[in-house]
Amino acid sequence: MSMIRDLRTMVRTSSRPSPRKDTAVSYDSTRDPGTPSAVVDCAVYRDGARVQTGKPLSPHEAMRLVRRDGGFVWIGLHEPTEAEFAGIASEFGLHPLAVEDAVQAHQRPKLERYDDSLFTVFKTIHYVEHDRLTANSEVVETGEVMCFTGRDFFITVRHGGQGSLRALRHRLQDDPELLAKGPSAVLHAIADHVVDGYIAVADAVQDDIDEVETEVFSPGRGGVARGVDSARIYQLKREVLEFKRAVAPLLRPMQLLSERPMRLIDPDIQKYFRDVADHLARVQEQVVSFDELLNSILQANLAQASVAQNEDMRKITAWAAIIAVPTMVTGVYGMNFDNMPELHWRYGYPLVLTVTIVACVGIHRVLKRNGWL
Repeated sequence: MSMIRDLRTMVRTSSRPSPRKDTAVSYDSTRDPGTPSAVVDCAVYRDGARVQTGKPLSPHEAMRLVRRDGGFVWIGLHEPTEAEFAGIASEFGLHPLAVEDAVQAHQRPKLERYDDSLFTVFKTIHYVEHDRLTANSEVVETGEVMCFTGRDFFITVRHGGQGSLRALRHRLQDDPELLAKGPSAVLHAIADHVVDGYIAVADAVQDDIDEVETEVFSPGRGGVARGVDSARIYQLKREVLEFKRAVAPLLRPMQLLSERPMRLIDPDIQKYFRDVADHLARVQEQVVSFDELLNSILQANLAQASVAQNEDMRKITAWAAIIAVPTMVTGVYGMNFDNMPELHWRYGYPLVLTVTIVACVGIHRVLKRNGWL
């Protein structure tokens, strides 16, 4: 991570690196020339409207326009390499620790403050459609959105195939009054977008849990609930745990954004974070209840499997008791004695068969009346 070490050195020498001035910054790419750039979109917004330049802007050109005419720049990146992000980090004076987290990804949802910028990490959740839940089904797919919020810039770094922000950008551009509030309005819009995704996924996961619960407690053959494959329940529980890891850590950052005054958050926008925090708290309660419910379903399924095994063993034992009677009789008469009782009696054979059948039928009726068969 040589680039990261260089950035750390730059931050130590100056709180606002020299490339922040109107000097060109190199945006070298380590990607293959045929691979699209990590910069998905780069635009300047002034008074709630996108500044039309007639050509794509580089981050340096966009920032030069902002310093000259005001407004703020919004840069969207998708899985940038270390070299691609180094120039942008230098241009906007991003803290090296936040830069390292943004490049490496796989971060816990959090909110960190670095001098004149905020670094926020969101976990995006996407529900994976499936015809039937199996022991290998993927129920949720996660991604990440890292946000750098400054006085005159907003940078998003996205990881994963899901969670595109293109539609969100267009929706904000259709609301100039909100976008005029600056970068904090974009941060709120992304937080609201991510949490709305959580709500949709929670509803879909609820349907999967209801399906499993119905199967577990539905009576099977003979009116006895036979349960389902425990691996299916355990797989769903693991997916819910992944969901929980995305939701639970984000609650504290949302509370801070909604309750604690911050220089970079417009007071009018801060009120809207309360609504996001409220929705997030509701989703967290749902996810916690999912985890507890799946524990109960798993325990009930294991108990049903044990009951079913006991039921099968009772039936096997009952039939073994019935079969024991003819086995005993045939065993006795199969012995080679000279003085076998009733051996030469004319009605001996039919009598033995009759007694055997009557004994078996009698045992069968007794066992059936006692619920063993």
